[in-house]
Amino acid sequence: MQISFEVFPAKDEAQQLVLESTLEKLARLAPEYISVTFGAGGSTLDRTRQTVLQIQRDWPVQAVPHISCMAPNQTAIVELLQAYQQAGVNRLVVLRGDRPDEKPVSGAFAYAGDLVRFIRQEFAERFFIEVACYPEFHPESSNLGDELRYFKDKISAGANGAITQYFFNADAYFRLLDDSRAYGIEVPITPGIMPITNYQQLARFSTMCGAEIPLWIRRRLQGYGDDGASIRAFGEEVVTRLCEQLRAGGARGLHFYTLNRANATLKILRNLQLS
Repeated sequence: MQISFEVFPAKDEAQQLVLESTLEKLARLAPEYISVTFGAGGSTLDRTRQTVLQIQRDWPVQAVPHISCMAPNQTAIVELLQAYQQAGVNRLVVLRGDRPDEKPVSGAFAYAGDLVRFIRQEFAERFFIEVACYPEFHPESSNLGDELRYFKDKISAGANGAITQYFFNADAYFRLLDDSRAYGIEVPITPGIMPITNYQQLARFSTMCGAEIPLWIRRRLQGYGDDGASIRAFGEEVVTRLCEQLRAGGARGLHFYTLNRANATLKILRNLQLS
């Protein structure tokens, strides 16, 4: 089973030290790749590029940049991808990107499908492209038909595969597979995995991205209050079980949203005997 990880660019020297320690631990597992996020409104474009190039240079693992519609213009996207290509990057995660709160949309493209088409037009098949999909619902989708239509548009534009938003109900992933295949979407769909280490943080992220925290999980986490050790132990148990269900159901791999911390992910992988 393939594993991959997501990290985000550091904002300061202290965060950079934490990120480098995390990357060193993750790289030892020989993952398929490590992806690097691109902030809301393109706010971390330079830091994303620096982090991707650092990973390519310093660790024996493929770095995969997120490319967002929030990049300022098409020329900037072409120049960025040329730099990545020269550095040996051959894989991308292409997203619409998070729009900054209360600010007008000012990116080069409105939708991820448009950006995928543009990259294919400019770079043909030089990059393996993955896009996002949602086993539950994107916060802006009104119904399943819209969700699948937007997903298929990204695949028709030239995407090779997809990574899901995180979830805690394995049935949601398997239903996504069934719905996607019935809609004619045949690319590999890798489940995204979020380790549980902090309830307040998880609740905030889940509200923003539309991921559901099942009521029984939410109540247990709330019941632990400020007992961080119990939250982490319970989270490890829940997410390990989820990964076991996904593996048993034939998932091709697991993509971990590490939040720049390695320990929770490493414990889950040890439980799965994947590290």
